[in-house]
Amino acid sequence: MSAVSPVLSRNSHRWSVLAVVCVSALIINVDNTILNVALPTLVRDLHASSSQLQWIVDSYSMVFAGLLLVAGSLADRYGRKRLFLIGLITFAGASIGAAQSGSVDWLIAWRAVMGLGAALTIPASLSILNDVFRDPTQRAKAIGAWGGTIGLGIAIGPIAGGLLLSRFWWGSIFLVNVPVAVAGVVGVIFLVPESKNPQTARPDRAGALLSIVGLGLLLWAIIEAPIEGWTSGLVLGALAASLAVLGSFVFWESRSSHPMLKLSLFSNRRFSIAALGETLGTFGLLGALFVQTQFLQFDLGYSPLQAGLRILPIAATLVIVAALSPFIVRVLDVKFTVGAGLVSITGGLWQVSAVSSSAATYAQVVPGLLLLGLGAGLLMPTATNSVVGSLPQGDSGVGSASNAVALQLGGALGVAVIGSVLSTRYQDNLGAALVGHLIPPGAKQTILGSLGGALGVAQRAGGDTGVLLARAARSAFMSGTALSLLVGAVVALVGSLLMVVWLPSREARPSTTLQNNPERGESKKN
Repeated sequence: MSAVSPVLSRNSHRWSVLAVVCVSALIINVDNTILNVALPTLVRDLHASSSQLQWIVDSYSMVFAGLLLVAGSLADRYGRKRLFLIGLITFAGASIGAAQSGSVDWLIAWRAVMGLGAALTIPASLSILNDVFRDPTQRAKAIGAWGGTIGLGIAIGPIAGGLLLSRFWWGSIFLVNVPVAVAGVVGVIFLVPESKNPQTARPDRAGALLSIVGLGLLLWAIIEAPIEGWTSGLVLGALAASLAVLGSFVFWESRSSHPMLKLSLFSNRRFSIAALGETLGTFGLLGALFVQTQFLQFDLGYSPLQAGLRILPIAATLVIVAALSPFIVRVLDVKFTVGAGLVSITGGLWQVSAVSSSAATYAQVVPGLLLLGLGAGLLMPTATNSVVGSLPQGDSGVGSASNAVALQLGGALGVAVIGSVLSTRYQDNLGAALVGHLIPPGAKQTILGSLGGALGVAQRAGGDTGVLLARAARSAFMSGTALSLLVGAVVALVGSLLMVVWLPSREARPSTTLQNNPERGESKKN
């Protein structure tokens, strides 16, 4: 009897492979939304300031984005299945470390290691999908399912986080990752075929270092600016240094014989413009989630579980629309689907910004949350398919990593910029309200550090003083919320215009090769 061909074996298991790959997307996005719901708890239990909250979120995104491209090339060179496994195991181990953190600094450090695990997992997962689903129609459905899984993670995260925080300590939000990762590891071992491109260039370690340092300096300047002052020498120096390092990164990549980011890819507008659309969309989406979870708990007084349930309009809408996105693309075309997604995100951010005041209610922000979910559901799977589907098969690892970089970079910048605009307005307004009042320096630092800190001081003060302080703090926070979300809306609006003008319509995928083609060096094992 003849042996079963690799192609037949791959096709017969492709839907099982899809299920396993989606586990990685699920666990990583559950972690993101669980953390958002837990931010107010971290303020109370670890006494984290607003800037520290931003670092807890962005240390993960910074390492994730900085190592993704190297991880993509490693997956192509040494095996996508192998890197997928290493990434899941690293992510699970770092989750245990994060759960046991006794301080904000240790939590930030373990979150960075979690970012390393995610960086190894995500590009390998999309590369596996890109390899197994060769037919463009089936690949679009698979990526749509992958995008829907991201939405499912957003839906599960807030509820799971709320349930865990209502029964256990905050570390449980990280321990929940471990059983999901174990299930993913078992599925990978038994179901996912190995594939690689042995002719992929060696890893670009210098490029990875330059990208992480440059992005880290940029995020530090943005996050610390409300504390140090936007015109301080430290902030301006960090901004200048980040531009110099990022410029060196571009120069290095243009001259390197083995760049982790092929700058020539950006000449393909289907790749570059779709990736830009993802960055601008997640800028507003993740920035809004960072703000809204604090609004729901600190301002409206909801518990973590109640706040998690009230994030569901975003998640549920995203899941439904992402599943329908392949059919919507057939009607609207790629550029108008992506553009419509960014317009919807713009509308959602503007609506929530417009109703943000110290007297705002949850019912008032629901329309904006629904628009955010609609926009994300249209944007993410459509743009992902455009980015990944625009490259030859042999470059699938780098292409998938570039797609994930766009998402993580947008989220990191969104949390940094929107969070910093909020913090600056909050500190300016509340600082002005405190003028003339004798407040100990330590208490004043806590009050200006975060809304949660101010409410804690107000509760301890009690009486009329406590009531007035809480009222002033909430008013300052909502003023900052309105301005910061308006900034996100402007960014998304600019993105929608760029998509309609510059993003190409349907375009044929570049020529690909079957496995074991000696000209491409692509090999496959089962």
